[in-house]
Amino acid sequence: MNKVFLWWLIAGSKGGENRARIILELKNRPYNANKLAKKLSLDYKTIRHHMDVLIENNLVKSTGQAYGALYFLTDEMEKVYDKFLEIWEEFKENEDK
Repeated sequence: MNKVFLWWLIAGSKGGENRARIILELKNRPYNANKLAKKLSLDYKTIRHHMDVLIENNLVKSTGQAYGALYFLTDEMEKVYDKFLEIWEEFKENEDK
């Protein structure tokens, strides 16, 4: 996974900030969609949409399809997590201006 792709997914597309917030939370521990929605103060359907995008792009994996499935970062995402943090920091700096 390259840095350009991460830039697009986080800073260059609608919903990127929420996807980044999800990744940050999943780095700390696994969550199901309902608990993640509460933690991030987002609608459950919004979380599900972003999880689908993250799964489709091999950044997040789940324990299954059921309501209570837990979500984790993939090994691929773990490998590029430092790049992700660089992008996130720069994104946040630009948002504050």
